[in-house]
Amino acid sequence: MESPSIEPSGEEAELARQIAGAAAGSAREAEAELYRCFAPRVRRYGLRHLRDEQAAADLMQQVLLVTIEALRAGKLRDPERIGSFVFGTCRMVVLEIRRGGARRDRLLMQYADDVPMADASIAPQLDHERVERCLDQLSERERAVLLMTFYEEKSAAEVGGLLNLSEGNVRVIRFRGLERLRDCVMGTKAMS
Repeated sequence: MESPSIEPSGEEAELARQIAGAAAGSAREAEAELYRCFAPRVRRYGLRHLRDEQAAADLMQQVLLVTIEALRAGKLRDPERIGSFVFGTCRMVVLEIRRGGARRDRLLMQYADDVPMADASIAPQLDHERVERCLDQLSERERAVLLMTFYEEKSAAEVGGLLNLSEGNVRVIRFRGLERLRDCVMGTKAMS
């Protein structure tokens, strides 16, 4: 596997200068192009040093994010040395990943016998008929708020707008409805 070129092309240095000299958020195209220029090389660096596809992809994202943020903040004094900055950041991030992995391995070895093994084959069983019966026992407004919140994934503001209620009222109805639903499903209280 070839070593990535550290020295940037004139284009990469120019992109770095554009990002560093631009107002916040106004150099999106230059940032995207700089990302496209360095991403394959940073990924190859990650594959070489981490030997894992996902870790290399994570490295690529993290290093290029740090690079673009440093350029935006004006922390890179010499845009001509953008390649050195990128691959120096690669080295530092890889070292941190390795330290974190070694720390996890030590902790795992130290505490492995104390951690009970979970049986992954035992999955919680939901009684869908009971949940449906309990939902039917809720008031129409409670049921509508719960279904819109959890099934349709609407915010309290959206539910309030649809039901002509305030956000605060939606939250209170949701809290009370969940409490009544939980009690019914768990069988701790009969719903009236």
